[in-house]
Amino acid sequence: WYKLAAEQGHAEGQCQLGYMYDIGYGVDKDKTEAVKWYKLAAEQGHARGQFNLGSMYDNGYGVDEDKTEAVKWYKLAAEQGHARGQFNLGSMYDNGYGVDENKTEALKWFKLAAVQGNAEGQCNL
Repeated sequence: WYKLAAEQGHAEGQCQLGYMYDIGYGVDKDKTEAVKWYKLAAEQGHARGQFNLGSMYDNGYGVDEDKTEAVKWYKLAAEQGHARGQFNLGSMYDNGYGVDENKTEALKWFKLAAVQGNAEGQCNL
């Protein structure tokens, strides 16, 4: 059903199908195919799709590692209130990965993640 929904342009279906390819659930694991579906969801503004796509770029799974591209997608997810996106964006600023190091900006995103109960964000305050 996810494949059918994804092929019809449903962002949640695209993100879920991407996740299935990402972890190999019900399909052969294929990081490149996961990126394809995450990107389609992300381009529609799907926050989890944006976060997952950012993670793929951050770690070089299915695409060449690109910290700047990771920041782009984490930021889009973070701005929609995605807690893990906020934490990861904070980490990028904290360490200067894909952006200039900026401890103030890092703290801002860690706080936003922490308020939502993100333990990693809380630990970085």
